[in-house]
Amino acid sequence: MHKELKGWLEWLGIEKPDLQALHGDASARSYYRIQNDDGGMVMDASQNKESVPIFIGVAMRLMDAHVRIPKIKSFELHKGFIFLEDVGSTHLLDKCVEGVDARPFYDKAIETLVKVQTTPSKGLEPYDEHFLLEEMNLMTQWYLKEYLGTTLECLEGRMLLESFSLIAKEVLSQPQGIFVHRDYHSRNLMLDSDGEIVVIDFQDAKEGALTYDLVSLLRDAYVKLDTRELRRLILLFRDLKGLDVEDETFMRWFDFTGLQRHIKILGIFARLAIRDGKKQYLNDIPMTLKYIFEVGDKYPELDGLTSLLKSQYGAF
Repeated sequence: MHKELKGWLEWLGIEKPDLQALHGDASARSYYRIQNDDGGMVMDASQNKESVPIFIGVAMRLMDAHVRIPKIKSFELHKGFIFLEDVGSTHLLDKCVEGVDARPFYDKAIETLVKVQTTPSKGLEPYDEHFLLEEMNLMTQWYLKEYLGTTLECLEGRMLLESFSLIAKEVLSQPQGIFVHRDYHSRNLMLDSDGEIVVIDFQDAKEGALTYDLVSLLRDAYVKLDTRELRRLILLFRDLKGLDVEDETFMRWFDFTGLQRHIKILGIFARLAIRDGKKQYLNDIPMTLKYIFEVGDKYPELDGLTSLLKSQYGAF
């Protein structure tokens, strides 16, 4: 495939392209940095060609909303290649280290999210009840059954379904019909040479709940924010959106949306490890569980769910 990719880049006018493979994401896509000529990035989606027009379509929506994304220089639909602007290699995650004040970058990420939510969402697949439940069921199948080898009793299975249904209803109780990136977190937000936020990995966007991307950012599987900073950023988002919603109501929306996402992520991390051989994602399970327990312990109606997960995980 390298040969075909290089041939395409040469056809675009890049002589003897020198490709440096970059750490891929959780998908079947591969990324390369072009070391010579004027540089750039190339995405190889040849294993999933149908994702290329989707990527381009979502990119055009974001550009219409003036959201900073890597510029698309060229693409080849039949081969599954996209030639992109190189925005560097600094992620928001790189600012979450000791000795660096990450707050200004998180403020920018919140401001960017408010802009992202002005992106037209009409025609995108909806994050409806069926899809929310389907995602949470990944946890039952891949985390509990496949990864932990748990055999659920009939009552436990029913309790899980009831908990999932309750969580889905809470997610759907907040404003809907909003552009949702679905993976708006510290590894998918880059910082360009001007320190501006560049949004990447947006091709799985859907139309859904107000707080979904906010949760992705602030209850990130890779970064733990302290409680005071978390609350400040949640309310900053609400205020920038101009929402007249009580703190308690908004926090409940945020908590239950986070719970839905983290239950899904448990299943996805286990599936990546077992089915795709990407064992490194198992390292992120403890943080994901911690978020689930933090929220579950706040709401008595979730006792059954948290008790089951704690019993399976051992003393936590």
